[in-house]
Amino acid sequence: MMIRSFATILLGLFLLLFVAGCSDNTKAAPTRAEVTVDPSLYNVDHPELFKLANVEARDLPTVLTANGSVTPDVNRTIHVTSQGSGRVVDLRVKLGDAVTKGQALLSIYSSDLAGAFSDYQKAVADERLTSKGLDRAQLLYSHGALAQKDLEVAQDAEDKAKVDVKNTEHRIRLLGGDPAHPGSVIELRSPIAGTIVEQNVAGFEGIKSLDNSPNLFVIADLSQVWVVCDVYENDLSQVSVGDPVEIRLNAYPDKAYKGAIADISRVLDPNLRSAKVRIVLGNSDGSLRPNMYAVATFHSRKLRSHLVIPATAMMRLQDKDWIFRKEGPKQFRKIEVHGIGATAEGFQELQDGVLKSGDQVVANALEFSSAMAESKE
Repeated sequence: MMIRSFATILLGLFLLLFVAGCSDNTKAAPTRAEVTVDPSLYNVDHPELFKLANVEARDLPTVLTANGSVTPDVNRTIHVTSQGSGRVVDLRVKLGDAVTKGQALLSIYSSDLAGAFSDYQKAVADERLTSKGLDRAQLLYSHGALAQKDLEVAQDAEDKAKVDVKNTEHRIRLLGGDPAHPGSVIELRSPIAGTIVEQNVAGFEGIKSLDNSPNLFVIADLSQVWVVCDVYENDLSQVSVGDPVEIRLNAYPDKAYKGAIADISRVLDPNLRSAKVRIVLGNSDGSLRPNMYAVATFHSRKLRSHLVIPATAMMRLQDKDWIFRKEGPKQFRKIEVHGIGATAEGFQELQDGVLKSGDQVVANALEFSSAMAESKE
């Protein structure tokens, strides 16, 4: 019995030595994350493997983003109307066409123009008659056969006749006619070179009088355009006239247009509670078209304290931004943050509220996240 017990003890010692030897030959993992009850909290065995970075407060320009659209420059836009009523007999242009100054847009058969020519011809005939009467009165007066008051009456009639001729001639020109070429067709011509951005008339339609008819065409010179954005009243303090702006369009996502704030509306939109902010852009190549969707990024010239971290300290996951903040010697917490823009030095600006200056975060969030995922496997 004693020999059997002694053998059992020796066998136990041999097994203990064998297990100890195997443990010594096994390499230790570089780090291990122990997930606590709180899933956002990580306990790390070797935190020295992960470089840390400080959350800093820096004076930076405020960055604000707003949606907007491309619109024609109002100062380079003309509303084309007809001074006379009638019916369209020849429509020569359409929406989107480029036109030159003086180009014929459409022809209108107008009874107003026909009546104006009739009045003009009558005024010319009356002026000829009064002119002859004045010549006779002057001749008779020179021979003492006519009293001075009768000569003055003849002169007054001639002066009034000349006024009637000028007024009727002006009426013809106002309607778009030429007194030297009588007719009843109004040739409506473009007052400027540009693009037709609005059309409210079709062929053979009736044209009403000026007081109750919309614009027939709107012509805009698109060599310069506006980008008009809505900035909410809570953000108005962050923008000022002259601040630089970067414009990006859905049509050209890889191109950034540079401009500056030209005007901020003094009146708020009662529905959106926003003010219209206007940026003027050159458009010599015509690539900017009215109603294009735009996103404007405003960079305020007023410096304001912002929290920043290295761009690598933040990772994007499930459409959210995350960082890992150091909570203790071997403890880190995963926290959602809101980035508001990157700086030229490779830092990321953050909204206030979650972090504070002096906090320490993992400098490479993606590397830390991958290591934690591997340690769980």
